[in-house]
Amino acid sequence: MSVLSINHLNFAYHKEPILEDINLEVDVGDFLAIIGPNGGGKSTLLKNILGIASPSSGTIEVLGAKPELRLSQIGYVPQNTNINTDFPIKVIEVVMMGHVGHKRPLFGYQKEEKACAMGVLAQVGMDAYAEVKIGSLSGGQRQRVMIARALCAHPKILLLDEPTASIDVTGQKQIYDLLKMLNAHITVIVVSHDISVILGYANKVAYINKTLTFHDVDSTFHPQGKDEHFCEVEMLQMLGQKARPQ
Repeated sequence: MSVLSINHLNFAYHKEPILEDINLEVDVGDFLAIIGPNGGGKSTLLKNILGIASPSSGTIEVLGAKPELRLSQIGYVPQNTNINTDFPIKVIEVVMMGHVGHKRPLFGYQKEEKACAMGVLAQVGMDAYAEVKIGSLSGGQRQRVMIARALCAHPKILLLDEPTASIDVTGQKQIYDLLKMLNAHITVIVVSHDISVILGYANKVAYINKTLTFHDVDSTFHPQGKDEHFCEVEMLQMLGQKARPQ
């Protein structure tokens, strides 16, 4: 079953083409990595998936409807989680902000919402930090909290923009291990510069540089678009095979 369907999508900004003839299908349970150079259109594609931007032509559907009608079913983790570290807000309070449409800012949160927040914190290994100030956490820990906040809405798709930016190597692996675990129950789409995420985590890869080249990591790649594409994905697959013990 398709959770994301993009057909012949084109997008231009001030008549300057940014995305050309993009076609992509993401199925339930996929782990899709969206990679490509700076300025290649990754962020623009992300905005179209979230309904923030609209295509010049072509169609995009999320769970069978226009993106703006499915926002409640998309858990979104933005790139910049460097919030004001001096702001006195606790981890549990940040996570409960993920209860889209159910917040009662004047009267606090219901017990069920707090229980849900503790549940997703446990899921990402951060329940012991529930009463800790968010500003005292490391970058990797804050990213886990933001993932928990996105999970509070019980989304069917988890969409992350550069989730390991400014996180050390150990923290990066922990984040991707967490996403792989979550992928057992939720479709994951990650925008990343870290091409190594492909090996061991993603089962599908979309290389965006104005046009799209699609790779099924478990089999062969299927290029789309007019430009020649240097296949970093296949190169990494070959290196991974050589690195495996015989």
